[in-house]
Amino acid sequence: MSSEQDESSFDEFYRTTSRRVMHHVYAMTGDRTEAQDCVQEAYARAWQRWGQLHRDDRDGDPEAWVRTVARRIAVSRWRRTRTAARHLLVHGREQSVPPPSEDHQVLVNALRQIPAAQRHAVVLHHLVGLSVEEVARETGAPTGTVKARLSRGRTALAAVIGSLDAQTEKGLRHGH
Repeated sequence: MSSEQDESSFDEFYRTTSRRVMHHVYAMTGDRTEAQDCVQEAYARAWQRWGQLHRDDRDGDPEAWVRTVARRIAVSRWRRTRTAARHLLVHGREQSVPPPSEDHQVLVNALRQIPAAQRHAVVLHHLVGLSVEEVARETGAPTGTVKARLSRGRTALAAVIGSLDAQTEKGLRHGH
């Protein structure tokens, strides 16, 4: 069967079964949004295995497979939620995290403006604290390339932060 035929048969399967599966999972969870999420995930998994599910009679009805997967996803989510609630009861709420400082916001805005490869190298080296060799291993780039990205990244950041500082000073002078 071609991928076009697989897609067509899956589309038909989805059209004829998704409403029933949705009602089943909704009845089980009592939460429409949760049921929709679980059913969507189950159908995504079914699509990944559609060739096998559609042709393999040993597994039985593909709709039953999707229903079972959706139910298992719902139960797993429920267990995670229950565990989190227990943790909250035992340990209380986590301490609130203070908002990022103005310097942190300036740095993040500046990092967004430099090329991704340079940003990745700068963050791993200067913020995470990895050595040049460790950055090279993690990114799959040669050490020389990492050094060049770090140098160019620092230069680009300095230019961006300098222009941000100039804009801030100009805004302060004009009462903004």
